[in-house]
Amino acid sequence: MSTQPSDNAEPRAAPATVSIDAGNDNAPTVTGSEPDVAKHTEEESKVVNPTELKATAPVDNKPEPAATPAQDTDSPGDVQESVSTTAGQLSPLAQLWKAAEGHAHFEIWGVPLSDPERHIPSQIIFQKFLNANDGQVEKAKDQLLKTLDWRQKTQPQQLLRKMFSKAKFDGLGYVTTYTAGDEPAVDEPEQKEVFTWNLYGSVKSLDETFGNLQEFVEWRVALMELGLMEINIGGAIKPITADYDPYKMTQVHDYKGISFLRQTDVAKAASKECIKVLGDNYPELLKEKFFLNIPAIMGFFYGVMKMFVSKNTLKKFHPMSSGTNLAKEFVNTKVDGLGDKLPAEYGGKGADLKTLGKAPIVQ
Repeated sequence: MSTQPSDNAEPRAAPATVSIDAGNDNAPTVTGSEPDVAKHTEEESKVVNPTELKATAPVDNKPEPAATPAQDTDSPGDVQESVSTTAGQLSPLAQLWKAAEGHAHFEIWGVPLSDPERHIPSQIIFQKFLNANDGQVEKAKDQLLKTLDWRQKTQPQQLLRKMFSKAKFDGLGYVTTYTAGDEPAVDEPEQKEVFTWNLYGSVKSLDETFGNLQEFVEWRVALMELGLMEINIGGAIKPITADYDPYKMTQVHDYKGISFLRQTDVAKAASKECIKVLGDNYPELLKEKFFLNIPAIMGFFYGVMKMFVSKNTLKKFHPMSSGTNLAKEFVNTKVDGLGDKLPAEYGGKGADLKTLGKAPIVQ
Protein backbone atom coordinates (compact mmCIF):
# COMPACT_ATOMS: atom_id res chain seq x y z
CA MET A 1 0.00 0.00 0.00
CA SER A 2 1.28 3.45 -0.78
CA THR A 3 1.85 6.03 1.88
CA GLN A 4 -0.67 8.61 2.95
CA PRO A 5 -0.52 12.22 3.92
CA SER A 6 0.64 13.59 7.17
CA ASP A 7 -0.92 16.41 9.08
CA ASN A 8 -0.39 18.92 11.72
CA ALA A 9 1.09 22.12 10.92
CA GLU A 10 3.84 24.54 10.07
CA PRO A 11 5.66 23.22 7.04
CA ARG A 12 9.44 23.04 7.10
CA ALA A 13 12.02 21.90 4.61
CA ALA A 14 12.40 18.12 4.61
CA PRO A 15 13.71 15.21 2.57
CA ALA A 16 11.72 13.98 -0.42
CA THR A 17 9.92 11.24 1.46
CA VAL A 18 9.47 13.03 4.73
CA SER A 19 7.11 15.89 5.47
CA ILE A 20 7.95 17.96 8.52
CA ASP A 21 4.70 18.63 10.29
CA ALA A 22 4.92 21.19 12.99
CA GLY A 23 1.38 20.29 13.75
CA ASN A 24 -0.13 22.27 16.46
CA ASP A 25 3.27 22.81 17.84
CA ASN A 26 5.82 22.06 15.19
CA ALA A 27 5.45 18.34 14.86
CA PRO A 28 6.91 16.41 11.89
CA THR A 29 4.97 13.88 9.94
CA VAL A 30 6.13 11.32 7.47
CA THR A 31 4.90 12.18 4.00
CA GLY A 32 2.44 9.61 2.87
CA SER A 33 0.28 9.84 5.94
CA GLU A 34 -2.23 12.25 7.41
CA PRO A 35 -3.73 13.79 10.52
CA ASP A 36 -4.73 12.69 13.86
CA VAL A 37 -7.79 10.60 14.40
CA ALA A 38 -10.86 8.89 12.99
CA LYS A 39 -12.84 6.13 14.43
CA HIS A 40 -12.80 2.53 13.35
CA THR A 41 -16.15 1.83 14.81
CA GLU A 42 -19.37 0.24 13.78
CA GLU A 43 -22.26 2.53 12.94
CA GLU A 44 -23.72 2.49 16.42
CA SER A 45 -20.27 2.49 18.08
CA LYS A 46 -18.76 5.50 19.84
CA VAL A 47 -19.17 8.05 17.07
CA VAL A 48 -20.08 11.48 18.28
CA ASN A 49 -23.80 12.06 18.27
CA PRO A 50 -24.88 15.60 17.50
CA THR A 51 -27.17 15.56 20.48
CA GLU A 52 -24.24 14.85 22.77
CA LEU A 53 -22.18 17.86 21.71
CA LYS A 54 -21.71 20.71 24.14
CA ALA A 55 -23.62 23.82 23.22
CA THR A 56 -21.50 26.69 22.02
CA ALA A 57 -22.40 30.28 21.35
CA PRO A 58 -23.15 31.07 17.69
CA VAL A 59 -19.82 31.82 16.17
CA ASP A 60 -20.88 35.02 14.48
CA ASN A 61 -22.47 36.61 17.55
CA LYS A 62 -20.51 38.54 20.11
CA PRO A 63 -20.75 36.96 23.55
CA GLU A 64 -21.24 38.99 26.63
CA PRO A 65 -17.91 39.70 28.34
CA ALA A 66 -17.13 37.18 31.05
CA ALA A 67 -18.18 38.47 34.43
CA THR A 68 -16.37 35.94 36.58
CA PRO A 69 -12.91 37.02 37.72
CA ALA A 70 -10.00 34.78 36.84
CA GLN A 71 -9.22 32.17 39.45
CA ASP A 72 -5.52 32.53 40.21
CA THR A 73 -5.45 30.52 43.40
CA ASP A 74 -4.64 27.31 41.57
CA SER A 75 -2.30 28.97 39.11
CA PRO A 76 1.23 27.50 38.80
CA GLY A 77 2.55 31.02 38.98
CA ASP A 78 1.87 34.50 37.82
CA VAL A 79 0.43 34.72 34.33
CA GLN A 80 3.15 35.29 31.75
CA GLU A 81 1.84 38.63 30.65
CA SER A 82 -0.22 40.87 32.89
CA VAL A 83 -3.18 42.16 30.95
CA SER A 84 -2.89 45.76 32.03
CA THR A 85 0.32 47.66 32.56
CA THR A 86 1.11 51.32 33.03
CA ALA A 87 -1.42 53.94 32.03
CA GLY A 88 -1.75 54.30 28.29
CA GLN A 89 0.08 51.04 27.55
CA LEU A 90 -1.53 47.71 26.71
CA SER A 91 0.05 44.39 27.55
CA PRO A 92 0.54 41.77 24.81
CA LEU A 93 -2.57 39.88 25.91
CA ALA A 94 -4.63 43.07 25.96
CA GLN A 95 -3.42 43.93 22.46
CA LEU A 96 -4.55 40.58 21.15
CA TRP A 97 -7.90 40.98 22.86
CA LYS A 98 -8.34 44.43 21.32
CA ALA A 99 -7.62 43.00 17.86
CA ALA A 100 -10.03 40.09 18.35
CA GLU A 101 -12.72 42.36 19.78
CA GLY A 102 -12.92 44.21 16.49
CA HIS A 103 -13.43 41.04 14.44
CA ALA A 104 -16.85 39.84 13.29
CA HIS A 105 -16.12 36.28 14.42
CA PHE A 106 -15.83 35.81 18.17
CA GLU A 107 -14.93 32.15 18.71
CA ILE A 108 -11.78 30.02 18.66
CA TRP A 109 -11.71 26.27 19.49
CA GLY A 110 -15.26 26.40 20.79
CA VAL A 111 -14.49 29.25 23.20
CA PRO A 112 -16.33 32.59 22.81
CA LEU A 113 -13.51 35.11 23.25
CA SER A 114 -13.63 37.67 26.02
CA ASP A 115 -11.39 39.90 28.12
CA PRO A 116 -8.40 37.72 29.17
CA GLU A 117 -8.12 39.65 32.42
CA ARG A 118 -11.41 38.14 33.56
CA HIS A 119 -11.76 35.04 31.36
CA ILE A 120 -9.15 32.29 31.76
CA PRO A 121 -10.12 30.31 28.61
CA SER A 122 -9.50 33.43 26.52
CA GLN A 123 -6.21 34.06 28.33
CA ILE A 124 -5.11 30.54 27.40
CA ILE A 125 -5.93 31.00 23.73
CA PHE A 126 -4.25 34.41 23.43
CA GLN A 127 -1.19 33.14 25.31
CA LYS A 128 -0.90 30.17 22.97
CA PHE A 129 -0.75 32.50 19.99
CA LEU A 130 1.92 34.54 21.77
CA ASN A 131 3.90 31.39 22.63
CA ALA A 132 3.70 30.16 19.05
CA ASN A 133 5.30 33.40 17.90
CA ASP A 134 7.98 33.66 20.60
CA GLY A 135 6.14 36.50 22.31
CA GLN A 136 6.17 38.75 19.24
CA VAL A 137 2.86 40.59 19.46
CA GLU A 138 2.50 41.67 15.84
CA LYS A 139 3.13 38.16 14.53
CA ALA A 140 0.76 36.70 17.10
CA LYS A 141 -1.89 39.27 16.20
CA ASP A 142 -1.53 38.49 12.49
CA GLN A 143 -1.94 34.76 13.10
CA LEU A 144 -4.86 35.34 15.45
CA LEU A 145 -6.78 37.49 12.96
CA LYS A 146 -6.13 35.07 10.11
CA THR A 147 -7.41 32.25 12.32
CA LEU A 148 -10.58 34.22 13.03
CA ASP A 149 -10.99 34.83 9.28
CA TRP A 150 -10.54 31.13 8.58
CA ARG A 151 -12.95 30.02 11.31
CA GLN A 152 -15.57 32.49 10.12
CA LYS A 153 -15.34 31.03 6.62
CA THR A 154 -14.92 27.34 7.53
CA GLN A 155 -17.15 27.07 10.62
CA PRO A 156 -15.17 24.16 12.18
CA GLN A 157 -17.65 23.65 15.01
CA GLN A 158 -20.35 22.81 12.48
CA LEU A 159 -18.11 20.11 11.01
CA LEU A 160 -18.59 18.16 14.23
CA ARG A 161 -22.18 17.65 13.09
CA LYS A 162 -21.36 16.79 9.49
CA MET A 163 -21.81 13.23 8.23
CA PHE A 164 -18.63 11.93 6.56
CA SER A 165 -18.31 8.92 4.29
CA LYS A 166 -17.86 5.70 6.24
CA ALA A 167 -16.20 4.06 3.24
CA LYS A 168 -13.55 6.78 3.16
CA PHE A 169 -12.95 7.67 6.81
CA ASP A 170 -14.09 4.85 9.05
CA GLY A 171 -11.14 3.61 11.12
CA LEU A 172 -8.71 6.31 10.00
CA GLY A 173 -8.30 7.83 13.46
CA TYR A 174 -9.49 8.21 17.05
CA VAL A 175 -9.50 10.56 20.01
CA THR A 176 -9.09 9.00 23.45
CA THR A 177 -8.91 10.50 26.94
CA TYR A 178 -7.20 8.82 29.90
CA THR A 179 -7.83 10.12 33.39
CA ALA A 180 -6.11 9.99 36.75
CA GLY A 181 -9.27 8.81 38.51
CA ASP A 182 -12.67 7.39 37.78
CA GLU A 183 -14.35 10.77 37.59
CA PRO A 184 -11.81 13.62 37.61
CA ALA A 185 -12.93 17.20 37.24
CA VAL A 186 -13.36 17.90 33.54
CA ASP A 187 -11.67 21.29 33.95
CA GLU A 188 -8.57 19.90 35.71
CA PRO A 189 -5.84 19.51 33.08
CA GLU A 190 -3.50 17.77 35.51
CA GLN A 191 -5.87 14.82 35.78
CA LYS A 192 -6.13 13.70 32.18
CA GLU A 193 -4.22 13.01 28.98
CA VAL A 194 -5.79 13.41 25.55
CA PHE A 195 -4.50 11.33 22.64
CA THR A 196 -5.17 11.59 18.94
CA TRP A 197 -4.47 8.49 16.87
CA ASN A 198 -3.81 8.29 13.11
CA LEU A 199 -4.08 4.76 11.74
CA TYR A 200 -2.93 5.05 8.16
CA GLY A 201 -2.96 1.32 7.50
CA SER A 202 -6.76 1.35 7.69
CA VAL A 203 -7.14 3.39 4.49
CA LYS A 204 -8.86 1.17 1.95
CA SER A 205 -8.35 3.37 -1.09
CA LEU A 206 -5.87 6.22 -1.25
CA ASP A 207 -7.69 7.93 -4.10
CA GLU A 208 -11.06 7.58 -2.39
CA THR A 209 -9.92 8.89 1.00
CA PHE A 210 -7.61 11.69 -0.13
CA GLY A 211 -8.89 12.39 -3.65
CA ASN A 212 -11.42 15.02 -2.57
CA LEU A 213 -9.05 17.44 -0.83
CA GLN A 214 -11.70 19.70 0.69
CA GLU A 215 -13.64 16.76 2.11
CA PHE A 216 -10.52 15.25 3.63
CA VAL A 217 -9.40 18.53 5.19
CA GLU A 218 -12.87 19.05 6.65
CA TRP A 219 -12.76 15.59 8.20
CA ARG A 220 -9.30 16.31 9.60
CA VAL A 221 -10.45 19.62 11.06
CA ALA A 222 -13.48 17.93 12.65
CA LEU A 223 -11.11 15.44 14.25
CA MET A 224 -8.98 18.26 15.65
CA GLU A 225 -12.04 20.03 17.06
CA LEU A 226 -13.11 16.78 18.70
CA GLY A 227 -9.73 16.56 20.42
CA LEU A 228 -10.14 20.13 21.63
CA MET A 229 -13.52 19.25 23.13
CA GLU A 230 -11.73 16.63 25.21
CA ILE A 231 -9.06 19.11 26.32
CA ASN A 232 -11.91 21.46 27.31
CA ILE A 233 -10.19 24.83 27.30
CA GLY A 234 -13.63 26.36 27.75
CA GLY A 235 -13.77 24.90 31.27
CA ALA A 236 -10.20 25.86 32.20
CA ILE A 237 -9.47 27.27 35.64
CA LYS A 238 -5.69 27.65 35.35
CA PRO A 239 -4.01 30.29 33.19
CA ILE A 240 -0.93 29.35 31.19
CA THR A 241 2.47 31.00 30.72
CA ALA A 242 5.29 30.68 28.23
CA ASP A 243 6.60 27.76 30.31
CA TYR A 244 3.46 26.17 31.74
CA ASP A 245 0.73 24.85 29.45
CA PRO A 246 -1.04 21.55 30.25
CA TYR A 247 -3.72 22.11 27.58
CA LYS A 248 -2.12 19.97 24.89
CA MET A 249 -2.58 16.56 23.31
CA THR A 250 -0.33 13.62 22.45
CA GLN A 251 -0.39 12.48 18.84
CA VAL A 252 0.26 8.94 17.67
CA HIS A 253 0.83 8.10 14.00
CA ASP A 254 0.75 4.37 13.30
CA TYR A 255 2.29 3.36 9.96
CA LYS A 256 1.69 -0.37 10.34
CA GLY A 257 1.23 -1.91 6.91
CA ILE A 258 2.23 1.26 5.09
CA SER A 259 4.75 1.28 2.26
CA PHE A 260 7.22 4.16 2.30
CA LEU A 261 8.52 3.48 -1.17
CA ARG A 262 5.90 5.34 -3.14
CA GLN A 263 3.79 8.48 -2.88
CA THR A 264 0.83 9.62 -4.91
CA ASP A 265 -0.12 13.12 -5.88
CA VAL A 266 -3.30 13.01 -3.79
CA ALA A 267 -1.34 11.96 -0.70
CA LYS A 268 1.16 14.78 -1.20
CA ALA A 269 -1.59 17.36 -1.72
CA ALA A 270 -3.50 16.23 1.37
CA SER A 271 -0.34 16.31 3.48
CA LYS A 272 0.65 19.77 2.31
CA GLU A 273 -2.79 21.28 2.84
CA CYS A 274 -3.32 19.80 6.31
CA ILE A 275 0.12 20.92 7.43
CA LYS A 276 -0.79 24.46 6.46
CA VAL A 277 -4.32 24.47 7.88
CA LEU A 278 -3.42 22.92 11.22
CA GLY A 279 -0.20 24.88 11.60
CA ASP A 280 -1.89 28.20 10.93
CA ASN A 281 -5.02 27.70 13.01
CA TYR A 282 -4.15 25.34 15.89
CA PRO A 283 -0.90 26.59 17.47
CA GLU A 284 0.67 25.20 20.64
CA LEU A 285 -1.57 22.15 20.98
CA LEU A 286 1.01 19.39 20.53
CA LYS A 287 2.56 17.80 23.59
CA GLU A 288 4.40 14.78 22.12
CA LYS A 289 4.28 12.98 18.78
CA PHE A 290 5.02 9.30 18.30
CA PHE A 291 5.70 7.64 14.94
CA LEU A 292 5.01 3.92 15.30
CA ASN A 293 5.94 0.90 13.22
CA ILE A 294 8.42 2.91 11.21
CA PRO A 295 10.52 0.77 8.81
CA ALA A 296 14.25 0.66 9.50
CA ILE A 297 14.90 2.78 6.43
CA MET A 298 13.03 5.64 8.09
CA GLY A 299 15.78 5.88 10.70
CA PHE A 300 17.88 7.50 8.01
CA PHE A 301 15.20 10.04 7.19
CA TYR A 302 14.71 10.85 10.86
CA GLY A 303 18.41 11.64 11.03
CA VAL A 304 17.94 14.03 8.14
CA MET A 305 15.03 15.69 9.97
CA LYS A 306 17.42 16.85 12.65
CA MET A 307 18.90 19.26 10.16
CA PHE A 308 15.58 20.98 9.53
CA VAL A 309 13.83 21.38 12.89
CA SER A 310 14.70 23.12 16.12
CA LYS A 311 15.95 21.20 19.14
CA ASN A 312 12.79 22.07 21.07
CA THR A 313 10.62 20.69 18.28
CA LEU A 314 12.76 17.61 17.83
CA LYS A 315 12.29 16.72 21.49
CA LYS A 316 8.61 16.13 20.74
CA PHE A 317 9.27 13.58 17.99
CA HIS A 318 9.63 9.92 18.90
CA PRO A 319 10.08 7.45 16.01
CA MET A 320 9.61 3.81 17.04
CA SER A 321 10.02 0.66 14.98
CA SER A 322 7.47 -1.26 17.08
CA GLY A 323 4.12 0.07 18.25
CA THR A 324 4.00 -2.41 21.14
CA ASN A 325 6.67 -0.38 22.93
CA LEU A 326 4.54 2.76 23.15
CA ALA A 327 3.23 2.05 26.67
CA LYS A 328 6.79 2.05 28.01
CA GLU A 329 7.08 5.74 27.08
CA PHE A 330 4.52 6.70 29.75
CA VAL A 331 6.06 5.51 33.00
CA ASN A 332 6.23 8.90 34.73
CA THR A 333 3.18 10.92 33.75
CA LYS A 334 0.51 13.01 35.47
CA VAL A 335 -1.90 10.09 34.98
CA ASP A 336 -0.68 7.16 37.06
CA GLY A 337 -0.51 3.90 35.13
CA LEU A 338 -1.09 5.66 31.80
CA GLY A 339 0.87 3.03 29.89
CA ASP A 340 -1.38 0.26 31.18
CA LYS A 341 -4.46 2.20 30.06
CA LEU A 342 -3.35 2.09 26.41
CA PRO A 343 -4.67 -0.66 24.09
CA ALA A 344 -2.87 -4.04 24.12
CA GLU A 345 -1.73 -3.41 20.56
CA TYR A 346 0.41 -0.60 21.95
CA GLY A 347 1.73 -2.46 24.99
CA GLY A 348 -1.01 -1.60 27.48
CA LYS A 349 -3.90 -3.43 29.08
CA GLY A 350 -6.75 -1.09 28.20
CA ALA A 351 -9.67 -1.19 25.79
CA ASP A 352 -8.98 -1.08 22.07
CA LEU A 353 -9.41 2.14 20.13
CA LYS A 354 -12.55 0.94 18.39
CA THR A 355 -14.22 0.51 21.78
CA LEU A 356 -12.86 3.54 23.62
CA GLY A 357 -12.21 6.09 20.89
CA LYS A 358 -14.31 8.89 19.47
CA ALA A 359 -14.36 10.24 15.93
CA PRO A 360 -16.30 12.51 13.57
CA ILE A 361 -19.63 11.09 12.46
CA VAL A 362 -19.53 8.64 9.56
CA GLN A 363 -22.33 6.96 7.66
